[in-house]
This record gives sequence, C-alpha cells and structure tokens, in this order.
Amino acid sequence: MVFEHFALNVPDARAHARWYVDHLGFRVVREKTDSPFTHFLGDKTGRVIVELYSNPSAPILPFAQLLPLCFHVAVIAADARAERSRLEAAGATFFSEDSFPDGTRLIMLRDPWGVSLQLCQRAQPLA
Repeated sequence: MVFEHFALNVPDARAHARWYVDHLGFRVVREKTDSPFTHFLGDKTGRVIVELYSNPSAPILPFAQLLPLCFHVAVIAADARAERSRLEAAGATFFSEDSFPDGTRLIMLRDPWGVSLQLCQRAQPLA
C-alpha cells in the first residue's frame, strides 16, 4: 500500500486551506465548493496530501487543547527559526523548540486554529 492522504475535520476548511496555501506553500489538488467544503492540499512534491473539511455531522477535535505529541503536521524548513517568525506574523503561535547535537532543530507552533505544526530542520533528512 501507498499513503494517499490524512484528513482533519476543522471549523472553517476554506480559511484553513487558504492559510496552508498562502503560508506553507501547499496547493489545492481538489476542492468542494459547498458543504463540507473539502479541500485536498498537496505539498510541492505532490507526495503528501492533507484533506481539510468542515463536516457538522462529526465532532471537531479540540486541537488547541491537544499536546503536539498527540498529533501534529510536520513540514521541512531549511531555516526553522526564520519560518517561525514568518508564520507567527501570519497568525501561528509558538509552542516549543528543541535543538539536537547534530544540528537538527524542531520547532512546534500552532496554526491559527490550534492545529500543531512542526517545523523540521534536520541535519539528515528522513527520506
């Protein structure tokens, strides 16, 4: 099997998707313009897809109350500290920063809806 996508039920899928496109460089792969406003977003490689939708028939997780270790979206950042500043200016909030002896830096933020977002500046890429 090959990974296709992961999905999140969020309060405002249209605004959430727009923020990820504008600030994370994702692109809309497919979208539904009526309820539940489903947006499939891809990274620039086209390898990873996140689905955001606002479906009132299912609960929305209290993302802002969940510890980032429970769930987070992780993206590669060449300069995690610079990206942190840029994303904070766009409405993200800082949660934590971890630096490792090999030069790896992991910065945890929350997007404007409280979803944990990790900036990964790794000395050795995962893939």
